[in-house]
Amino acid sequence: MAPYRRPLAFALIALAVVLVATVLAAFRWGGPDGGLVVLNQVGAHFVALGWVSLAALCGAVLLGVRRPMTRVTVGVPVLALGAPVMCIVTMLAMLDGGQEQAESLAAPGREDRRLVVETGSAMIDPLWFVYVHQGTWPRERRWAVGYFNGDATDNELREAVWTGPDRIRLTTSGGAVHEVTVAPGGRPDRTVSAG
Repeated sequence: MAPYRRPLAFALIALAVVLVATVLAAFRWGGPDGGLVVLNQVGAHFVALGWVSLAALCGAVLLGVRRPMTRVTVGVPVLALGAPVMCIVTMLAMLDGGQEQAESLAAPGREDRRLVVETGSAMIDPLWFVYVHQGTWPRERRWAVGYFNGDATDNELREAVWTGPDRIRLTTSGGAVHEVTVAPGGRPDRTVSAG
């Protein structure tokens, strides 16, 4: 066996462990209610990180195990379990559709606070997600302000604006107006839901 193969196999295993730990941290400390924005962005790429982790584990088996029969004994279960799980996760992620940032507005008089509107879809219905981002990178946190489901046109988000450094106004196409107050730490006093 070449002298570089075993250290490279350990490096691939370490890479897989780091990637899985990163995804778990993203789901633990990311998210819409007080989660770190940087971890939320990492969590959005969990499918790609899962596939890279699986490839790293398979490469580690091929490089680190000497005997062909042992390679098959270890490698086949890794692939037999990992590939179907990742295929299912990939299909579920494709059905979810994901979210894309549509708007980012700084709060008046504050450089550390932004109103972020993201769009997505639930099959055929358009969705809007409104968040407040508070702080600076890498400690910027994200708080959910509102969710709007466009299954009925009256529930569509028409406008999301700051009316002050700590006040947000959300308006739907149906004319409903929602005022939300943001605490000094960035947490809104309520989460609006329409649809």
